[in-house]
Amino acid sequence: MNQTYSGSCHCGNVRFRASVDLTESMVCDCSICAMKAAIINRVSDADFEMLTSLDQLSVYRFNKGIAKHYFCKTCGICPFHRPRTRPDLWGVNVRCLKDVDLDELTPRQVRGSKLD
Repeated sequence: MNQTYSGSCHCGNVRFRASVDLTESMVCDCSICAMKAAIINRVSDADFEMLTSLDQLSVYRFNKGIAKHYFCKTCGICPFHRPRTRPDLWGVNVRCLKDVDLDELTPRQVRGSKLD
């Protein structure tokens, strides 16, 4: 069941809201997700509201250049991205959502860069 959460980077310069079903959370083993230990939950544009303008963020692209990993220019945290395999969705980093009990999550493992 979807629930709306507020999210941010570490310093709070990047803020957003997302309606997510935490039971759909995933851990990806692609190179960037593994390094940042992200727990990803994909949401549509309708379930994602950016409260900070994109000019407050930097974007990182690698490999085929399709995925867009957005991160705060101040603290460097990547709270969300546009996945290579589904650039029409947002990949929200669940670790950046407020009031989520990470100990209660059982994200499924996704192998082979399926989420990037």
